[in-house]
Amino acid sequence: MEIEVSKKLFTVDEFYQMAEVGILSPEDRVELVDGEIIRMCPIGTRHLGCVNRTTEVLVGALRGRVVVSVQNPLRLNNFTEFQPDIVLLKPRKDHYGSKHPMAEDAILVIEVSDTTFRYDHDVKLKRYATAGIPEVWIVNPVQNELMVFRDPANDQYQTEITRRPGESITLSSFPDAAFKTEDFLG
Repeated sequence: MEIEVSKKLFTVDEFYQMAEVGILSPEDRVELVDGEIIRMCPIGTRHLGCVNRTTEVLVGALRGRVVVSVQNPLRLNNFTEFQPDIVLLKPRKDHYGSKHPMAEDAILVIEVSDTTFRYDHDVKLKRYATAGIPEVWIVNPVQNELMVFRDPANDQYQTEITRRPGESITLSSFPDAAFKTEDFLG
């Protein structure tokens, strides 16, 4: 007699319960992807500098128009919650102090991919599109480029734009805010 083997997939609520009872600690850098707990890479200095610079540029340009959330949870569905490097969220008076942001709250997700390009591009991007995130930027300092993904349909983005130093980019939600690519690449 053969026994069927199956995985135990966790919900976001179970994921948080594991943290509450100490199974996961604050030092654990993990995300929940399709019910599986995935260990994240440590943040290096290049990554940290890129996130800090990008945050400063976005806060300066969009103050009062968005909530800039840095390396905080974003729930995409009941089985997936990422911690993107930066998310521009729709404004709320409580700044999301009463509940974690959901996919429908996100205007833009930014992932800095100095060491995680394949994971960000092949795993996360597909899930962001499925969740209906309107725009995703992948900042790739290794290749010295900013990849912009717009117009989600099913599990992919219909529009892909690549910008390099010397070029500019605007957000689809705020076309009046223009940025230099090097503001994000360093």
